[in-house]
Amino acid sequence: MEITFTPDTSLYPFQSRYFDTSAGRMHYIDEGAGTAILLCHGNPTWSFLYRHIIGRLRDRFRCIAGDYLGFGLSERPTGYGYTIEEHARSVGELVDHLGLDGFLTMGQDWGGPISMAVDTLRADRVRGVVLGNTWFWPADEPRAKIFSKVMSTRYMQRQILEKNFFVEKLVPRGTSRTLSAAEMDHYRAVQPSAAARAGVAEMPKQILAARPLLERLAHDVPTTLGAKPALLVWGAKDFAFPLRRNLPRMQATFPDHVTVELPTANHYIQEDAPDEIAQAITRRFG
Repeated sequence: MEITFTPDTSLYPFQSRYFDTSAGRMHYIDEGAGTAILLCHGNPTWSFLYRHIIGRLRDRFRCIAGDYLGFGLSERPTGYGYTIEEHARSVGELVDHLGLDGFLTMGQDWGGPISMAVDTLRADRVRGVVLGNTWFWPADEPRAKIFSKVMSTRYMQRQILEKNFFVEKLVPRGTSRTLSAAEMDHYRAVQPSAAARAGVAEMPKQILAARPLLERLAHDVPTTLGAKPALLVWGAKDFAFPLRRNLPRMQATFPDHVTVELPTANHYIQEDAPDEIAQAITRRFG
């Protein structure tokens, strides 16, 4: 299944590119020059989420942002499982296809585990990491388990698939600022039908189902990436990842870290604090 939506160039002024992964056709953008930074989104977003940050960084960095299969302008392949393991494999194939070396990654929401899964297999090529409002270990906290179980029920799966629950309810709840109608339409238009939302519906199930991968990351991230320079950018208003819950473990994992708290930002920090995030990346790695 292909998504035919054409983004408004006033909101998303980037050239669309495509790469045929082993599982399906992935949409990505590749803007600017300099140290490469791979920008990994979460649920139910796509590379559009990073538009403001890319606009502020591409004069100093090569900004690469892909849409996972099942998200954004990427293909929805028949038979694809939309697991986090599969997403990490496809993104890793893009990294290898582009020949990235000495690169950075930024991950938020599910972009954290996905970027860490990509990085741990290519640690010798990773310069540093940026993480915000995310995690990379098994979800043992009761709130996360309850969220996964509730979102996996038949009723909530119907809400996600048929009513576009994540875009219509969780994106507004997860941003401090009110997105414009045109911005909301860019999140809606890439998920025009229940069939197009299969990847979005699977991600909350993966909070528990991806435990084997998350267990590996809990071990592999500290051992392979723990010595890398890290930037931790955290939205203080996040209902999903409260500031004092996950951030201390991140800081302990990466002793060489700089932490930037974003006092007014909610879960989707890229929408709420792009200036602060871009400035922090430039100061840390520019």
